[in-house]
Amino acid sequence: MSYRVVEWSTGTVGRHAIAGIDARDDLELVGVWVSNPDKVGKDAGELAGLDRELGVRATDDKAALLALKPDCIVHTAMTDDRIFEAVEELISFLEAGVNVVSSGPVLLQYPIGVVPAELVDRIRRAGEQGGASLHVNGIDPGFANDVLPLAMTSLSQRIDEVRCYEIADYSTYYQPVVMRDIFGFGKPLDETPMLFQPGVLSLAWGSVVRQIAAGLDITLDEPLVEKVARIPADHDLDVVSCHIPAGTTAAVRFEVIGTVDGVPRVALEHITRTHPDQMPEWPKPNRGDGCYRIDITGEPMMSVEFNHNGENGDHNVSGMIVTAMRLVNSVHAVVEAEPGLVTALDLPLVTGRGLCAPRPVSTY
Repeated sequence: MSYRVVEWSTGTVGRHAIAGIDARDDLELVGVWVSNPDKVGKDAGELAGLDRELGVRATDDKAALLALKPDCIVHTAMTDDRIFEAVEELISFLEAGVNVVSSGPVLLQYPIGVVPAELVDRIRRAGEQGGASLHVNGIDPGFANDVLPLAMTSLSQRIDEVRCYEIADYSTYYQPVVMRDIFGFGKPLDETPMLFQPGVLSLAWGSVVRQIAAGLDITLDEPLVEKVARIPADHDLDVVSCHIPAGTTAAVRFEVIGTVDGVPRVALEHITRTHPDQMPEWPKPNRGDGCYRIDITGEPMMSVEFNHNGENGDHNVSGMIVTAMRLVNSVHAVVEAEPGLVTALDLPLVTGRGLCAPRPVSTY
């Protein structure tokens, strides 16, 4: 069965989602939403950087796109700086009877215990009334710290702790709002950016910790534990998203930890550099400039490192691709799910069915 899809945004993730939708014979791109007036009227193929037109023109007319009655919206618009506005947007799609796979707000990846129960109930009611489902995912929060670690625990005899890492150099990551305003790169160490205000890490990544705990059937202590370390630049740096003067924030390490009776059981840890030479004593990828790592302490001791890079070699580009494709490849499962808010625990195995190339096009 083929499903009709609207892509919502054409930025760093959305452009790859368009290419991914086009690559699947069982998905039909019928509309594209853009926020930039300069993109209105442009062909989706041009906006995605493809070498051909797709015959779908971008628009900023929400009503016109909903009138197309698509089976699903692939929503990749920026939500980190407008969380509750984005939630209202997603609810409006459900009320219109349209299924949604979205990259954010990430707190909806597994919202139980993260956001007020009234809001979760409202989203569920909207889905039930519209006969539509909402699934928020990606790579992190997403596959790298929900499906992957829980699948690994199926090999365990005893689990003492599950720890999920993102270890990455963000120097080629183009998201100025995220880099400067949210992470605080390039800002004084005595200025606390949005991400490190008390409780915000637990909103942003608490869903990861709580979903793994739910998958393991354990009840965590409240509240979650947050730890943050911020390191200054020892010289001026220019990365693609911002300028980082010497002495300002250039590397961060943070943890969100779920404990049981005071003992750490589930943890999410991020180690984010803006130059590969920073903080060599912190964990680094075994290869390349970025990875996701899962360590399971117990019997047996297990560790998996998930590396990715695009054909141009850049891990931040491939990070956008894997985020987009986790959503695109989930469309069928989400459309066919029961109405309401669905998490990775509710979905069947999602694969890249139909995407095998007729012959190898590159080597990893």
